[in-house]
Amino acid sequence: MARIRLDRIRHAYTPELAAAGQYALRQIDHTFEDGGAYALLGPSGCGKTTLLNLISGLLAPSEGRILFDEQDVTELSTQARNIAQVFQFPVVYDTMTVAQNLAFPLRNRRIGAKETERRVRDILERIGLAEKANRRAAGLTADEKQKISLGRGLVRSDVAAVLFDEPLTVIDPQMKWQLRSQLKELHAEFRRTMIYVTHDQTEALTFADKVFVMVDGEVVQVGTPEELFSRPRHTFVGYFIGSPGMNLLPCTLEGGQAIVGGHRINLPQAIGSPAASRALELGIRPEFVQVLPRGQGYPITIRRVEDIGSEKIVRAEFAGQPLSAIVDEAGEIPAEADIAFAPEALNLYADSWLVERERA
Repeated sequence: MARIRLDRIRHAYTPELAAAGQYALRQIDHTFEDGGAYALLGPSGCGKTTLLNLISGLLAPSEGRILFDEQDVTELSTQARNIAQVFQFPVVYDTMTVAQNLAFPLRNRRIGAKETERRVRDILERIGLAEKANRRAAGLTADEKQKISLGRGLVRSDVAAVLFDEPLTVIDPQMKWQLRSQLKELHAEFRRTMIYVTHDQTEALTFADKVFVMVDGEVVQVGTPEELFSRPRHTFVGYFIGSPGMNLLPCTLEGGQAIVGGHRINLPQAIGSPAASRALELGIRPEFVQVLPRGQGYPITIRRVEDIGSEKIVRAEFAGQPLSAIVDEAGEIPAEADIAFAPEALNLYADSWLVERERA
């Protein structure tokens, strides 16, 4: 296992792009602590896989250093870094049996036969392939082959880190849930440094202790699932995390109040004052928008109501802006409705970045 530090990393895929300032990854200074479970979360093309491949050594950064336990490994190969990597699509040896595929990395490192057998047997049970241990991989389904890839990444105990690049893409939904749970259990048991790339917020938030949210080659926030939900530092995080995402309402400020379409909304006193020239938005999660009878709050026009079982999503228009609210399944929704905001759940953003609250 290793503590992985990214020191002023930037990457462009050609020198010409670097010279033009067109970087696939902008400057990144972050640390993955030894034994932590992390996720790199963001949309396709945001730089997640590029960052993972820089950590593993499949790519060399255009600028900056990568350190494992403060040893500079920037120029070292994947093998020299002692990394296990699981890719989006299965990489297996079709002519080998399931057990032989799992044993292969151990035999390469001259692990004893008894220890190899013990580890392989353990992983076979964990990934649900014990009954197919002696089957050749060529005859397995795509999701079974990917389970072999996952198992091969986990069978070694000496790795500096295990890296997962959207490993559950070919796995059926029920098996995804099971494997996510198993990965979480394995991490809790062995405390290996694990970094998991995904565009699926459910995968990221259920697997990781800390999530790196990325957009346009930049890490915009690193935090626990609770931090990402309650205090998004960037409007993209508010939009991307949650279903539905955070409501973002263009506003102006006046005397400690946000003005949205002529409506004055009291802000928590701790919110600071951004520069007047910056574009402002008021952010609030749908969970903290209360739907009330007309005359008790700010008027809205309800466009539709989506019943999703345990709750309803109210899609409405407020001051000319789309707005979502979440109502309990048993809650009543008036034909003519108002809304109220939970004051402490209000966030103010200036040029897409959170205006930090002043410390008492």
